[in-house]
Amino acid sequence: MSETLAMVAMTTAPDETVAAQLAETLVREGLAACVHILPQGRSFYIWDGEFQKDEEWTLILKVRRELYPQMEARLRDLHPYEVPELIALPVIAGHAPYLAWLAGAGGA
Repeated sequence: MSETLAMVAMTTAPDETVAAQLAETLVREGLAACVHILPQGRSFYIWDGEFQKDEEWTLILKVRRELYPQMEARLRDLHPYEVPELIALPVIAGHAPYLAWLAGAGGA
């Protein structure tokens, strides 16, 4: 099994409106082939030495590997958080027709 040129990235947003704005912008600008938004969930973490408990929306982004740096920069510009979560994982295998679509999506 060999790695593909696809990546899956994850980020969170403080509410559904911000999540939708991020998703629409990244897809319309060709920086993500698809963004899937998961409904509100709860995050527990330490920030500035204080325990935090927040409601957040999760975004799953399907991205071509060569577009990742541009997508990351744009997400940082758009995101309301001081330090937005952004984690990316390589796609090592997948449904060939889907991966072919992803390879041709975005990045005009």
